[in-house]
Amino acid sequence: MSWEKVKLSKVLKQYRFEHLVQDDIDYKQVTISKYDGVCLRGTKKGKEIGRKRQFIINLIEHPDTLMFVRQGVEDGSIGIAPVEVNGCIVTENMPMFSIINIEKDYLKLIIKSPYFKDEIAKIQTTGSAQKSIHERQLLEIEIPLPSIKEQKELIRLFSNIENQNYTLSIELSHQLSLVKKLRQQLLQDAVQGKLVEQNPKDEPASELLKKIKEEKEKLIREKNLKKEKELPPIKKEEIPFKIPENWVWCRGEIIANYIDPQPSHRTPPESQDGIPYVAMSDIKKNGCIDFGSARKVSDVTLLEHQNRYKLEVGDFIFGKIGTIGKPVKLPPPYNYTLSANIILIQPRREVIDQDYLFYFLSSPAAEKNLIENKSTMSYPVFGMGKARNMPIPLPPLKEQKRIVQKLDELMQNCSELEESIKQSAAQNERLLQQVLREALQPKDKLPPSELPPSELPPSLDGGEEIIYSHRL
Repeated sequence: MSWEKVKLSKVLKQYRFEHLVQDDIDYKQVTISKYDGVCLRGTKKGKEIGRKRQFIINLIEHPDTLMFVRQGVEDGSIGIAPVEVNGCIVTENMPMFSIINIEKDYLKLIIKSPYFKDEIAKIQTTGSAQKSIHERQLLEIEIPLPSIKEQKELIRLFSNIENQNYTLSIELSHQLSLVKKLRQQLLQDAVQGKLVEQNPKDEPASELLKKIKEEKEKLIREKNLKKEKELPPIKKEEIPFKIPENWVWCRGEIIANYIDPQPSHRTPPESQDGIPYVAMSDIKKNGCIDFGSARKVSDVTLLEHQNRYKLEVGDFIFGKIGTIGKPVKLPPPYNYTLSANIILIQPRREVIDQDYLFYFLSSPAAEKNLIENKSTMSYPVFGMGKARNMPIPLPPLKEQKRIVQKLDELMQNCSELEESIKQSAAQNERLLQQVLREALQPKDKLPPSELPPSELPPSLDGGEEIIYSHRL
């Protein structure tokens, strides 16, 4: 096996077809990302394009074209142009190169290899706000270059490995999807009374509702509570499934307080050194609150909010505008406020287990109610009234606690299974990268001067010439 190391300038020749953008012409544009490589971004009218000096991707004269983003190549924004981007325009920040004296697919292996990433990382970037790598620096990178025959063999071998990797990735993704479905099924079984056995000795849930009613009537008689309009009875068509005999259906407001944290819906003024004003946009994928990303408001706003509600352990929030549903638990210490796009839910602990209510609002049953009852506007809305009136299946209090205990155990098992699958996926990717790294290690590192002339690529002395054309 005969290998040598050559600079990228030996296999890439920069070309430019300059074009001055005309206001009345539609232009195709591209984007380059580490995930999708070079792809079509869309079409824009010339008058909407700010920078008039652009360059045309010419795959007719240069069918094998490599491109990158000066401010993005460090993060992997580099790739080979597909046929659909022919004729697109790009700025000078996306230089183009004709691929010569090297197999295109072998070059693809190079640019996505750990070796290439390591070489890019060695380059000293310029700029402060956006780190930039110029093509002069990129072309100085040295790459291993075997003979064309050996390049083709490496392409074939790695293609087989990639196909196996892809098949395994698909299977792991399928497994993650199954775990997600399992979670949803467990939640649905739980709120239908199918997860744990009923105990006839448990006090029926109807007794809980009687106690609530009696307590309210007492507070009204003592004038400690204002008489409220009675909630409408739950109609037959509102009941989505059967529940055990000692359960009852009830409106959400009976078993929890639903609070609008910002009834005025006016966003408080921002305060640079203030306290977080949490919105649903500050919720991360894992359900935790990113307090660092939240808008900051003054301590005065916190005091105003604390006059309306006091947060307790077990309280949670529920999106009502834009991102609806998706309950999120509120962690102590409670030195933050809640925005107007949120409903605060405070379970009445004497009648409902806070975690049971949280699990119900995470279940497919609650999600279906949200979808069917959200307002049809430019963005989804599930307001206070609908939240308070949502039908909720209420088990006996002791059974609620058994359900929560069982769900906690099963959800932990699901989390461990998901983590195991994700670790397998990460290991799969690491192995692929390791195979690629080792594949690009020459087995015979003879310097170019010692290689027989017949094994040298035909034209590796092109320097840094730029093929330049001017087109209007």
